[in-house]
Amino acid sequence: MLEGFGAKTQLSGNWVEGVYFLPEFLKGAIVAINQLPVVEDTLWLRVLGKGRTQKQAVEELVKLSQASSRWDNLLEILASWRKNIEVKDNVSDEERELIMNLSPAYLKQREEWRQEGLQEGIQEGIQEGIQEGEKKVLLRLLRRRFGEISPDVEQRITSLSIAQLETLVDAQFDFSTLDDVIAWLETQS
Repeated sequence: MLEGFGAKTQLSGNWVEGVYFLPEFLKGAIVAINQLPVVEDTLWLRVLGKGRTQKQAVEELVKLSQASSRWDNLLEILASWRKNIEVKDNVSDEERELIMNLSPAYLKQREEWRQEGLQEGIQEGIQEGIQEGEKKVLLRLLRRRFGEISPDVEQRITSLSIAQLETLVDAQFDFSTLDDVIAWLETQS
């Protein structure tokens, strides 16, 4: 096929094996993805190949992404590509092969998404724990200073944000009665 187009490799310049230039008046080139050298610089093209070339490129990508975040976007694109093909109704044999070739990228990306979700959950849990702890300590301090607190006042205190709770912890030292606490809560509504 390359001969039919009159395509030839260009020995000058930095062109790699697998790139064939068409005659001058056509001003173009043909890239034979399966003939590209297996180097990091050709990875973007090789993941678009087929069969063994693509499978090898995806496996290489997964390994490289463990060492550098530089490849994370491509990994995410390939994982999404696989997922989009997978949800189609009529998947062809060629698409099944593509799904299999893209699976390592998908599995790696899915694990990263899971870890991100887990970290977000942990952070949310920590924040909720801090907020609950501050509420309990504040209510305990107020009960100790002013006696019993009505459920309405307690509910208003427990609905405060962390910043508001911290402000109230400091402000409560200046209060003489529970009415001062209630007046402060009124300013927060």
